[in-house]
Amino acid sequence: MLPWVTAAVILFSDRLSKLWIMKNVPLGASEEIMPGLSLSHVHNPGIAFSLFADGGPLSRLLLHAVILTSVMLIAWMMVRHGKGRRVVAFSFGLILGGAFGNLLDRVLYGWVVDFIHVWVKAGNKIWAWPDFNVADSAICVGAVLLVISELRNPAQTSGTKADASGSD
Repeated sequence: MLPWVTAAVILFSDRLSKLWIMKNVPLGASEEIMPGLSLSHVHNPGIAFSLFADGGPLSRLLLHAVILTSVMLIAWMMVRHGKGRRVVAFSFGLILGGAFGNLLDRVLYGWVVDFIHVWVKAGNKIWAWPDFNVADSAICVGAVLLVISELRNPAQTSGTKADASGSD
């Protein structure tokens, strides 16, 4: 149940935060919360870092298909590899909830709502990270936890000897 509950919590948090931003922060606006952190309201029609944002209808359809396939693959991996390994199950839940949250935006609006803006000021120079959201954060944290878990437990990665030989 852990990965499914985690995915549901992330999806709910992501939807709630995006709906709040869309209602309370005008598109294109940015409000500083504290040095280095602002709430903003931007629409990202592409994927991470706005890649493929300039594509036409066919590229958007292909992008949706790839993302939907990825969500289904993550769910399958979660069911297959998350049993008995809490960190792995939690990681897959984070990734699935985040991926589904951003996919839902794409289906509903044709773009993803991003609203967290982080930057560092050093002297006269400002280095800013591209705006992101709860779903993006969950995907990143889940991926990092999954990699750490696999590096710490390499023997569990391949499963049993029967799994390694190809028979289930």
